[in-house]
Amino acid sequence: MDCPFCPDKINSKIIEEYGSVFAIGDNYPVTKGHLLILPRRHTPDFFSMTVNEAKDAEHLLRQLRERLLHQDATITGFNIGINCGISAGQTIMHAHIHLIPRRDGDTPKPRGGVRGVIPDKMSYPQR
Repeated sequence: MDCPFCPDKINSKIIEEYGSVFAIGDNYPVTKGHLLILPRRHTPDFFSMTVNEAKDAEHLLRQLRERLLHQDATITGFNIGINCGISAGQTIMHAHIHLIPRRDGDTPKPRGGVRGVIPDKMSYPQR
């Protein structure tokens, strides 16, 4: 198996670890500080992660969020994204979670957030 996200391929890029998961910077960051959280075990997507891996990933997400907020006062929000399957945009079949810092003004109309994966559905009426 030639997975670019398996730890033996990217040990030098690991910036933080917790239990069964680790974090690296995204090679194609959406924003400054964009990180990926991955299980050490090769598994294809979020739904194949164990309960323990998911729990460790949540812990690391929270820890990294706090670190990013402490390091960069311009961060005002976050997107957390998980692509599962080719039709959902997953290109590397090793489970990974995106932690994407957001800043006021980084996009003209942020309303709809992750709904933007289908651009025509990002905007919806306010109630």
